[in-house]
Formats: sequence, structure tokens, C-alpha cells
Amino acid sequence: MIEQAALAVLNRLDPERAHGLALRALRTPFAPLPGPVASPRLKVSLAGLDLPNPIGLAAGFDKNATALEPLMQAGFGFIEVGAATPRPQSGNARPRLFRLKADKAAINRFGFNNDGVEAIAGRLGARPDGVPVGLNIGANKDSPDRAADFAHVMRVTRTLVDFATVNVSSPNTEKLRDLQGTDALRALLEGVMAERGNVPVFLKIAPDLSDTEITGIARVAVDAGVQAIIATNTTLARDGLHDPQKDEAGGLSGKPLLAPSTRVLARLFRETGGDMPLIGVGGVSSAADAYTKIKAGATAVQLYTGLVYSGLSLAHRIARGLDEMLANDGFANVDAARGTQVDSWL
Repeated sequence: MIEQAALAVLNRLDPERAHGLALRALRTPFAPLPGPVASPRLKVSLAGLDLPNPIGLAAGFDKNATALEPLMQAGFGFIEVGAATPRPQSGNARPRLFRLKADKAAINRFGFNNDGVEAIAGRLGARPDGVPVGLNIGANKDSPDRAADFAHVMRVTRTLVDFATVNVSSPNTEKLRDLQGTDALRALLEGVMAERGNVPVFLKIAPDLSDTEITGIARVAVDAGVQAIIATNTTLARDGLHDPQKDEAGGLSGKPLLAPSTRVLARLFRETGGDMPLIGVGGVSSAADAYTKIKAGATAVQLYTGLVYSGLSLAHRIARGLDEMLANDGFANVDAARGTQVDSWL
């Protein structure tokens, strides 16, 4: 009841202001947090990380790692903060976040606004124990050497995080997605891997890729030693939208992304023979959505936009619902269900 009332108030405000208020509210004793979720069926090993459940928070919600302690009590099995760049940057001009209520979606064109890696590293170093925490790493918009930026952020934070995600798939930094080309990606990953220490490195890719491009990226990721692929970031597509704000520039997230991102996920599962851990992102707003991702090949899932419409208790509800679905279908654990319906997406 409290959460629904708070959502009703926040949804009447400018979206970016509402997001900032929600983060601040999390750091007060009044935020209703349901607590962690764990069960034998939900336990997952992801690139050597032990997760109590496979429901993760995607990057972008807590860009600057300011609310890690309360987020660890929201039911997530793992958390990703960032993106972080070497130097602080303000991002693109406002307004840059739009709710598409008619489509249960959002469009953002933030442009990697963040406090910079030094400030974020300080907060990561002071974080409490709890679920694994990773950092989404990026490059400054005006950098003359973006590959070097990625390596720099990795070097600064490699003792402070449980995993790092190379983000070459945001549509809101000009020409960033060009780094998904096989030659550029190979060189970028080589630099990051040289600085990672013992930290698992993940790669986050776009949904707007051809099968040929997916094949190339998968091969580069495997060859580079990447330990998981996150599929996917936001999309530039606008198919089937109804909200008046549908033509705003930026990346689209939320329910319309569920099917296209799941198709990329299934393709990656097939390309990697099921050997590469995959994290399914895009349109997850229910336990059924999370289960769909897992059966399409995901080891774990992440969500963000669903929180805008359903509140922070969503992760807890999804984890509990997924546990019931696995039990009802006779699966002993998440891994037993993984990839069981890949063919239906190809």
C-alpha cells in the first residue's frame, strides 16, 4: 500500500526528478524493503559468483553507487551500478528521460551522466557485505581514446567490484556502438582484460544487431576470455509503440524490448553452445518474463524499467514467483531450466 502510494506520487513528477527522489528515499528508514530472497532452486553460479537468486538490478538505476546498502535488501541476487567514466560528466541536456505509460516503457538519452570513477570507487570501497556488486564501465564522450577509458576505469576499480561490464551498446554516446565491430571490440577487450586482475568481465551488447553481427561478437567475446554476455541494452527501434512520446530520441526500454532482446539472447545461446553464461535484460516485469529469459538461455536476468511501474518490491516478487514456477515444472534449479525453449525463439 505504501509503495503504491509512493509510486502514484512519483509518476506525477518529471521522470528524472522522480528517479532522484526514489534514490534518496531508499536511504531513509521509511523505505519499505522486503529483504533478500534465497532458495536452493534459485541459487545460481554466474562466472564464479554465487548468487542467492538470479534476479539482478541493471546498470543505470544507481549510476553513482549511492544506495547500495538498501538495494541489497530489495530482493536482488546481484546489483550492477554505473556506468562510470574516467572523468565526471553531466550527460546530455534535459529532458532526457521519458515515461511511455501506454507502452509500459521508457526512453532515455542520458549520455553516461555520472560522478566519475574516482568518486564511484570511493563508494564501492565503503559498501557493506551482501550480494555481488558489479560496475558498468564506459568512456567519456569527448575522449580521444575511448578504449583507453574503459581500461582506466577497470584499473581503478578492479579490487572494489565483483564483476565489471564493458558497455559498448548504449545508443546515447555518439559512435559508441561502433566499438561493437569485431576489430574495435577485440582491441578494447584486450585492454580491459589486461587490467582486470581477477575480476570477471562481462560484455553488454545492443539488441539492434544482425545474426552475422551477433556471431562475430560472440566469437570475439569467447576468444577474449569474457565470462558472460549481457543481452541486451536499450533499442533504437520504435515498432508498435502507442505513447505520444514514442518518437523521442534515445534508447527504448521496458515491455516492448522483451521479445527482441530475448531473440538475441537465444541466438547467443546457440552461437556459444550454451557454454557462455548469459544475462537476459529487456522487458522483465514479472516472474513469467524472467522465466522466459531463462528458458531462452539466460543464467540470470536483470531489470530496471519494470521498477518504474511496479516499485522496488518487484525483484522480491519476481524471485518468489520464479521459485514457484521452477517447482511446478519439476526443475531442481535454474540451470536445469536454462535453454529449454531456445528453439522457439530462433
